[in-house]
Amino acid sequence: MENTKNLCAQIPESVHTRVRAEQEQSGQTLSQYVTALITEYYDRKEDRKMEGTRTMAFQIPEELFQRLKQYLDNESVKTGRKLSQKKFVLGLIRQALDDADIA
Repeated sequence: MENTKNLCAQIPESVHTRVRAEQEQSGQTLSQYVTALITEYYDRKEDRKMEGTRTMAFQIPEELFQRLKQYLDNESVKTGRKLSQKKFVLGLIRQALDDADIA
């Protein structure tokens, strides 16, 4: 697991109340929930910067899809960071191309 550091910030009570309610509903600890929120924010910001992208779409069997969803959920709980389908598949593609030494 990655090393962690404390992050403390004063926020309006209304935002605090909303965050705590959503965090409790998610079943995550506050640290996991805030990490997921911040990570998602930066991932979306990075996605908006992507230029020259292409769409890749394909279908997979239902059983494989359910296994994938379970894996992503388990990884998100284990790491405290949401692992999206996109990030997972891009990681697999990059790893396969790196292993094949294709630039």
